[in-house]
Amino acid sequence: MSNTTELIKRAQKRAQDTNLPYCGALLPDEAYEVLTHTAQVVMVDVRTQAEWDWVGFVPEAVHIEWQSYPSGLRNDKFVEILRSRVPEQATILFLCRSGARSHAAAEEATRQGWSQCYNVLHGFEGDRDVQGHRGVINGWCAAGLPWKQN
Repeated sequence: MSNTTELIKRAQKRAQDTNLPYCGALLPDEAYEVLTHTAQVVMVDVRTQAEWDWVGFVPEAVHIEWQSYPSGLRNDKFVEILRSRVPEQATILFLCRSGARSHAAAEEATRQGWSQCYNVLHGFEGDRDVQGHRGVINGWCAAGLPWKQN
């Protein structure tokens, strides 16, 4: 059995153990392994355009805002855009800053017919440290995974 198969099984078990309403939950390093070694996997980053521009992004990711900046209002075209950019048979890895918006997006995508939705735990920046800074405790950046900044 391949390493990515084991990672997917572990992510699915996390979802079962915590009653998640979607297929699974991956740690950032697991998500990177699945993204780079599995066919028909798409990372969907649901952060705002401002976050992409000012904080950084994963080069392979598809960007679809879950909420708009600066209003914070939910993007009412999210599912429509997702449907136009990601096939329903794809495995989707949802990413946001810390894992909350991506959780909501994975839940909604599952409701709308995508059966292989995964949340990337801790997101792009992760939890805050004692000084209130993100990107050092956990998350995509803290794991040293590939990302770019404009």
